[in-house]
Amino acid sequence: METENQKIWLVTGVSSGFGKALMTAISEKGDIAVGTVRKKEQLVLTESINPGKTFAYLLDVNNSKQVSEVIDNIKTKFGKIDIVVNNAGYGLIGAVEETSEQEARQQIETNVFGALSVTQKALPIMREQGNGHFFQISSIGGLVSYPGAGIYNASKYALEGFSEAIAKEARHLGIKVTIVEPGPFRTEWAGTSMKQTKNRIAAYNTTVGEFRNWLEADNGSQVGDPYLAAKAMVTLAHSNNPPLNFPVGEMAINDAREKINRLQQEIDKWESLSVNTAFNE
Repeated sequence: METENQKIWLVTGVSSGFGKALMTAISEKGDIAVGTVRKKEQLVLTESINPGKTFAYLLDVNNSKQVSEVIDNIKTKFGKIDIVVNNAGYGLIGAVEETSEQEARQQIETNVFGALSVTQKALPIMREQGNGHFFQISSIGGLVSYPGAGIYNASKYALEGFSEAIAKEARHLGIKVTIVEPGPFRTEWAGTSMKQTKNRIAAYNTTVGEFRNWLEADNGSQVGDPYLAAKAMVTLAHSNNPPLNFPVGEMAINDAREKINRLQQEIDKWESLSVNTAFNE
């Protein structure tokens, strides 16, 4: 198989949403898209997106042994892995107080440790190649927290934390990182992929309840088009100087700017108190 002039992509979680859209956009560019799914019946559907350019493997990102096997198989088959997209994950909605330890651990396990496992096992390949690019699918919720998404926010903040560190640790090795921070897009994130905490506390109805109602009302009519977001990511992958952070969509950009402005105002307001904490030597 001739892959010398094609980029080889590994995209986790491609059965729907951004992952599925990426498989289409990547293959339309002429690159090879290797996606992972969790159900056997999704293998044929994924490989039929663009036969000869789209391939699929079964993978649960929470199974580190399986992650190693899949990445090794892709490297053996194609000779390289140019781009890794950590897309597999889900949202958990509920107040922090409402969230059980098990619900929180499951959220962190998939969104953080699953992505970390894939990243760690792809890094040696990219080091050996002298190049590579990670697209870490975070959320605007990885930069700005929302009532009712606290543990989900925590998982994406953690993803962003180690991803930004890798960008600094591995830049000299030719490895790039782009943290993708989408706002509302018409995917299954707020639909079949979303999980809700079992516990509900009435005191949070006016905060978490309103956020939950907004998600449900907006589901299916979000302004964001996953295919156009996927095409934007492919454009970044083929650019010489891609960004570290990439908020996607108008709401994401507006909320990011609002947080930046608030931080700047608070830093300026409390600067004198803050800097007056050093030893007077």
